[in-house]
Amino acid sequence: MNWNSSPTILDRVFAALPYILAITAGLPYGVFVMQEVPAIQVLLLPIAPLLNAYMGLQQSIPFFGLIVFFALILLVVRNENISRFIRFNTMQAILLSFMLAVGGLILQLLQPVLGSGGLLVQTFASVLFLGMLASVGYSLIQTFRGEYAEIPTISEAVHMQVR
Repeated sequence: MNWNSSPTILDRVFAALPYILAITAGLPYGVFVMQEVPAIQVLLLPIAPLLNAYMGLQQSIPFFGLIVFFALILLVVRNENISRFIRFNTMQAILLSFMLAVGGLILQLLQPVLGSGGLLVQTFASVLFLGMLASVGYSLIQTFRGEYAEIPTISEAVHMQVR
C-alpha cells in the first residue's frame, strides 16, 4: 500500500490495536476523573476484554511491556512489508505511551513535594488521563475512517521514524 491509497478494513483494525498500549498506560491517571464522571467508564466497556487481557499479561509476565515495545518496533514499525498506515499508527501509539510514562515520572517526582492526594497532583493526573483519552479517541476515529491522525509534534516524530 502506498502513502495515498486507502487502507483496507483489516488494516484499520490492526492499526487501531496498538492504541491499547496508550490506554493501559493512561488508565491509572484516570482514577480521579472516573470517580467524578463515571460515564467515562462506559466509553471503555467495548475494549474492556482486550484491556483486561493485556493488563493480566503485563502483571503475570515480567517485562511484558518492554517485550511488547521491542516486538512492535522491530516486527511492525521497521517492517516495510506491513502497510505504512499500520506502522504509522503503531509508532504513534508507542509515542503516546512514552509521553504518558514521562508524565507519570514527573507525577511521581511531584507527589512527595505536593502530597499524594493534593489538588495539584490530582489535576496533573487528570490532565494526563484526559489528554490520553482525547489523543487516543481522535486517533481511533481517524484510524477507522482510514485517515492518518495528525497530532501536533507526535505525528511529526512518527513521520520521521516511519519511512
